[in-house]
Amino acid sequence: MEGVQFSRIFVSVNEKTVITRSEWMRVVILACFAVIISLFSLFPGWVEKGYSVGLYPHISLVLRLITRWIPFSIGDLGYLVLLLILAIWVLKLARIIIRKQYAKSFLWYLCYRLITLLLWVYIIFKLIWALNYDRLGIAYQLSISPQPYTKEEVTSLTNQLIDKVNTYRKQMPDTVLKEKSLDTIYAEAIRSYQTVSARFPFLQYRNLSVKGSLFSGIGDYMGFSGYYNPFTGEAQVRTDIPRVLIPYITCHEMAHQLGYASESEANFVGYLAASSSKDPYFLYSVYLDLFSYAQGEEIFLYGKDKDYTQFAAVIRQNRERLDTLVKLDRKAIREFFNKRKNRISPAVSNLYDQYLKLNKQSAGVNSYNEVIGWLIAYQKKYGKI
Repeated sequence: MEGVQFSRIFVSVNEKTVITRSEWMRVVILACFAVIISLFSLFPGWVEKGYSVGLYPHISLVLRLITRWIPFSIGDLGYLVLLLILAIWVLKLARIIIRKQYAKSFLWYLCYRLITLLLWVYIIFKLIWALNYDRLGIAYQLSISPQPYTKEEVTSLTNQLIDKVNTYRKQMPDTVLKEKSLDTIYAEAIRSYQTVSARFPFLQYRNLSVKGSLFSGIGDYMGFSGYYNPFTGEAQVRTDIPRVLIPYITCHEMAHQLGYASESEANFVGYLAASSSKDPYFLYSVYLDLFSYAQGEEIFLYGKDKDYTQFAAVIRQNRERLDTLVKLDRKAIREFFNKRKNRISPAVSNLYDQYLKLNKQSAGVNSYNEVIGWLIAYQKKYGKI
């Protein structure tokens, strides 16, 4: 409704553009509501109990119930429509400004409309999803807290993950991994959440709504492998990447659907779910990805100490420990992404980095790597990974 009203300012330059008292009152009310939401977000305990495990699960469940029956991504289609509308608005605005076909009050009226629109977007975005950035989260639910870790702890974790990937790869002896269908992967993902929810009831997942992204073709430029649309409750995964990556990505995006906004938490919750599967393909997917995170952190820590002898020894040890088929799989994955490198993706990644930092993820895009801290903390309490 607001978008329709906003578009009216481009219809005619002779249209009335005086901001009425009732319109000013609307802005004031919306601004007050936005402030109240912002103040509420300062109290993680309230957010956790009142929103993340109170209101949000009902919102998410209803959205998934509505969208699960539609075979394509409604959210992606909505983004396309929105981009088209924005392009039309920008063109009309540019034409009006260039031709100077506007009254003196036009720019003030335009500012009023923009402010109103932004307030609506902020309020809706916060209420249907973004308050989850301010919750206590999985640390509170599991009573664990990631702490600074040593390179020895990371090395131990890396070695354990190597053993895991070797074990599950040997259960699939084909030189080239057979590709599971997307429907099979999605079905196993929800079974994995059902299994893990028996141990952790707060991870119960219903109404599967996971779909292939309509934007998979431009994923190389946008730098994504999956994403969550909070306005439709759908999880999207990129379908053109090596199939073995998709099980863990699917579980990660489903974690977002359950209200885990932080990327590191979504990675960790995705691990809890995927590692509960009895399917070797799923288990291989999650541990292969976690190994990449762990080895990257291991190499970073040894390189940071500038002990190049030990640095080289660690890399050589990992290479020698990895099963031959695992190394072939990793090589194929590297080659896939290396062929698709471009100059646009880093710029988009930088924008997403800033978005994450604005939403209390100080590490930005590097917050994905923080799953290592969660794994170490989890192992210390539960004795396993």
